[in-house]
Amino acid sequence: MHSTDTSLQGKHVLTWLEYDQSQISYLLARAQHIKENPYSQALQGKNLAMVFEKSSTRTRVSFEVGMVQMGGHALYLNTKDIQVGRGETIADTARVLSGYVDAIMYRTTSHDKLKELAAHASVPVINGLCDLYHPCQALADLFTILELKGRLAGVKVVYVGDGNNVAHSLMILAAMMGMEVVISTPSGYEPKASIVKEAKKLAEKYNGSVVIEQDPKKAVHDADVIYTDVWTSMGQEEEAQERMRSFDGYQVNTQLFMTAKNDVSFLHCLPAHRGEEVTGDIIDGPHSAVFQQAENRMHVQKAILQAAMGRG
Repeated sequence: MHSTDTSLQGKHVLTWLEYDQSQISYLLARAQHIKENPYSQALQGKNLAMVFEKSSTRTRVSFEVGMVQMGGHALYLNTKDIQVGRGETIADTARVLSGYVDAIMYRTTSHDKLKELAAHASVPVINGLCDLYHPCQALADLFTILELKGRLAGVKVVYVGDGNNVAHSLMILAAMMGMEVVISTPSGYEPKASIVKEAKKLAEKYNGSVVIEQDPKKAVHDADVIYTDVWTSMGQEEEAQERMRSFDGYQVNTQLFMTAKNDVSFLHCLPAHRGEEVTGDIIDGPHSAVFQQAENRMHVQKAILQAAMGRG
């Protein structure tokens, strides 16, 4: 790819299903350049609206600091503090914000709300998290795996736990980059069937594979990367006790690591609950790259912002 990619200019980032392998490769290469050269004026005079329905550490700080490092500005907008929280429509909010800013990052409870915002915005909309997808996290995950393993094609990444938004986006991107992705969840917590179907189509196109394997011990055999997330996400607190019972046997621990490759890496999108989905000796041990992974959120998001705003 060239140093700029005008095919990304003005595009929304909602799921990654609207992208192809060459565009993802471009973003990963751009993220590497940005990581090595963090300060620029690439987005001088540009403004990003960050609209939050859900609380955040990594998403808020990485987008805000990233914009500053590129000479731009980010505005934090909690939905409780703006008119959309008092009944103004998402469509009207999209039109108003489009007149003020150059892009909108939306962290929401609903993919439908995200689609509505994107449908009525005249500037790029970036999914900072919704109930179905977490695309920025997945790009950071693949960037981290590329740093750790030196390649993506043929790398086996095993996700153990809840078949949630993180699992969905990881599955899509890993398949698109020709990786072997295995999702291991308890019965009733599998990833959404329609998204699995889309990921399998991508895997077929790009020589990857997507496997759903209920037994976590079988799933992690010969894994290059083991990935997990919390068992109870924001908004699911009432299900916490039931989930603890359902996910018994899905904890990432030393015993589970035994059938993976010797140089297996551990990833977690954070925040983590040590003693639940992962033991402390794994997440704080030599195989863990979770803080490298967290930092990489900023680098890949800066690449997305530069590409979407047309400042490659």
